[in-house]
Amino acid sequence: MTARNLLFVAAANLVGMIAMAGQSFAADPAAGETTFKRKCTVCHRIGSGATNFVGPELNGLDGRPIASVEGYPYSDADQAKKAAGFVWNAQTFDTYITNPSADIPGTKMIFPGLPKQSDREDLWAYVSQFKADGSTK
Repeated sequence: MTARNLLFVAAANLVGMIAMAGQSFAADPAAGETTFKRKCTVCHRIGSGATNFVGPELNGLDGRPIASVEGYPYSDADQAKKAAGFVWNAQTFDTYITNPSADIPGTKMIFPGLPKQSDREDLWAYVSQFKADGSTK
């Protein structure tokens, strides 16, 4: 193999490694369930029969406007976000759950956040599988 060919192969491998570094690995709903049980069940319920607790129930979160669960007394800050058109999706959830009080100053949620990206992705994979009626997709 010539030096030129070796250089080409090395460059191609480097480009491939850089491209892979920018990709996130598939989220794990089972790991998200573990995170939910450890971090979220103190305040939230999800699944069949879930009701509001300290925080609102989380069924049907994907695509749901913020502050829209009947019977839950949301903060003025959450109501203002709703008026501004805030809707839950993977991106808004990721930003919010990183540090809720920084994302929505004045929110009632006192959770300090999940700094680890993979924890947030796994949690979203778990939470977003629940439809509004508590069944899974």
